[in-house]
Formats: sequence, C-alpha cells, structure tokens
Amino acid sequence: MAEIVRMPKMSDTMTEGVIAKWHKKVGDKIKTGELVAEIETDKATMEFESYQEGVLLYRGIEEGKSAPVDGILAILGKEGEDYKALLETELAKAPVKKEEPKKEVKAPQPTQMKVVDMPKPAVKAAPVTQPSIKSVTTSDSRLKASPLAKRLSSEKGIDLNAVQGSGEHGRIVKRDIDWFKPGNVVASSAKEKKAEQIMLPDSFITEESYDEVAVSQMRKTIARRLAESKFSAPHFYLTIEIDMENAISTRNSINATTETKISYNDLVIKAAAFALRVHPKVNSSWLGDTIRTNHHVNIGVAVAVEEGLLVPVVRFADSKTLSEINSEVKTFAQKAKDKKLQPADWEGNTFTISNLGMYGIEEFTAIINPPDACILAIGGIIQKPVIKEGAVVPGNTMKVTLSCDHRVVDGVAGSEFLKTFKGLMENPVVMLGMGNI
Repeated sequence: MAEIVRMPKMSDTMTEGVIAKWHKKVGDKIKTGELVAEIETDKATMEFESYQEGVLLYRGIEEGKSAPVDGILAILGKEGEDYKALLETELAKAPVKKEEPKKEVKAPQPTQMKVVDMPKPAVKAAPVTQPSIKSVTTSDSRLKASPLAKRLSSEKGIDLNAVQGSGEHGRIVKRDIDWFKPGNVVASSAKEKKAEQIMLPDSFITEESYDEVAVSQMRKTIARRLAESKFSAPHFYLTIEIDMENAISTRNSINATTETKISYNDLVIKAAAFALRVHPKVNSSWLGDTIRTNHHVNIGVAVAVEEGLLVPVVRFADSKTLSEINSEVKTFAQKAKDKKLQPADWEGNTFTISNLGMYGIEEFTAIINPPDACILAIGGIIQKPVIKEGAVVPGNTMKVTLSCDHRVVDGVAGSEFLKTFKGLMENPVVMLGMGNI
C-alpha cells in the first residue's frame, strides 16, 4: 500500500526544508537506510535516509523548492501502484498555497573588468557597482570553491579556473557560476602573477536593475532569532582594552617550540572559559520564570559561512587544552563551510564569542545569541603608543565588548567577568599552568 514520506524535522528550530538534491528518481527502488535526498535546513544541508521501503512513485518537491515540516516529501509504494487518490486526499487536508507570479526584472549584466598591475604594498579595491567582484592573489594554488559551485560548474561544463570568485578570500560561490560568461574575467594562476592586482570596471550600469535571491532557511532563522533577541532582551554593553604584549609573546613561544600551532582566538576561548567558572552569573540563561545558572561551560564560536552565521559549540571548554580547542574550532569551521554540521554540533551553548579581529575590525558590539545571557565581541590587535611606568612606548592592545542581557546580568557582574578575562589574557601563563598546552 502506498505511503507518504513527510518532510522531517531535522533541527530544533526547523520549520521548513529545501530539497538541495534528489538522489533517487521516480521508479527507483528504495530500501530502509538508503540516501534519498539532501535537505537544506535552517542551519545545514543534511542527508535524508529513508526509514521506509518501496518504489518511489512520486516526488513532492522539486530541487531548490521548499516544503514545511510534515509536508509531502514523496510517496512510496509498489511498482505501478495508483497513488493519486492518496495524494488528492492529503492535498485536500492542507491545500497547497499557490505562488504569486513573479515580476519580470532585468537582470544586471556582470560588469566587464580589466586587470591593472599595482605596485606593492597592495591597495584594497574600493567598492564597485553591483555585482561586486573581488580579485584575490594568493600563494595557495588550491582552487577555492563551495561544493554547490563545484557541482553547478560540472553540470554546466564551466572550467572553475576561468571563474573569478566573489566569496570570502576569493572563494567561488553559486552566484559566480550563475553570472559567469566566457571572457568576462581574465584568468591567471597565482604563479603567473608577479604583482598585486585589483579589478577595475571598464563600464558602469546606467539603467536601474537589480537581482532578487530567495531567502535561505538559514538566513530566515538568523533573522528571526536575532530580531527576537535584540527586541526582547534588554542589551547593554561593556568595553575593556587589553594589553596583548604577553599574549603575543606566549603564542609566539608556543608556536616556535612545539608542534602545536595556536591562534589568539584559542587563547580568548580558554580565558573566557576560566572567567566563566569564576563568574557563573555570566554563564546563565533567562527562561522566563527562572534563571538557569550553568555549571558547565559550553562556548559557542561564531563562524561565518556563505549564507550567514553558524555557532558550533566547544563543550566543556575550560577542561580542554589549547591544542584541543584549536583542532575542534578548525574542524567546526570546515564542517560549517561544507554544510556538514549536525544538530549536536550547534546545540547547548552557554556563552558565545564572536571574533572579527582578523578582518581589521577594532571594536564592535554583537547581538546576544539565545539562550545565552551574554556574548563577547573580539576586536583586532592594534599597535599604538601606550604609557608604561610613566613613559610612552610602543604597545599592542585589543578591545573586547561584552553584550549583556540586563534581565540576568547587571553591570557589576559583567564588569567583574571582564576584569578576570583581562587579567588572564594579560598573564596567559596563569591559565597555561592550570591546563596543558
């Protein structure tokens, strides 16, 4: 007898899913546990394995289209079985909302580019008219492209070496494949480039035009959760400046004398974890009628991906060594970019860190990541004159800003946490003595 396969709820916040790719076509036999489709949720693209057996009689969603949780994903049954009555009955229960016809808009033509050799030091390109295309020269000869871009380029017969990436660090993403036309960009390998290059437009768009891209499930969830956080939790912000001289020398010493290579972000996570153990009020959550004070320290680390922001969690961060933290964060970052994070990877955070220092941002405020009561925003290390022992000397400082939910954390509690965090960052040997490198 024919059975309906429904859109599964693959994360705690998922309300609908998008079919990224079908692995079975109508008429295929499916066994329990076989991969049927890849489904894009609000946080990742996940594999859906069948828990039913039969012949695939009907696919309810086209690739790239969405359906709500418990909506009709497919129908399985015996070969040749009539499923139409079952489908009509199901559709009658929940009529399908018809999509409104979209207005036809003129798509912009990709701006023609010319390559201009620039003497070093490199000058950053100024923003240009949409679509913006960045040229990044790197000594890394490996081609950087998202999995989706690779698949689309293969299907369309496009040589990725001829495509100019507009993603982070020159990464080729879906829009680059969609916009690509042979001859648009002069391609050259990193080895052939002898000077830093920037891309300048040969022409400009003189007619009004625009692109509209459907909002992804991830972006919808980010928008909803951050809006809820910003407008329901009364935020206040505390900023402190940290002397980074000892942190720099400690990191350089560790990286020079051991096989372990750590980042400043690893030191930040470790210091924050220890400070949270000392100040548990900051490691808390607002639950409406109660305030939960967590004894364990699970630190969410914000990771930027093409579709937005993911926050995988370093669990029991205070008990882990710097090398363990480093390895775990690197693994999470790669899984996030490949859309392979699982629900267990992003659930259970008690505190969050967002670091934009590597992008040259000196200072910023971050929106609290529910259910946390606080989030720590990390700026970059800045060289500046500082006063030490009454003399003006060169120094390296870093500003951090703690966003607090005033329903849970008051100014004194937040300030005491930052004082402890500052002390650990300025004297990292203290926390290294409490845990191995």
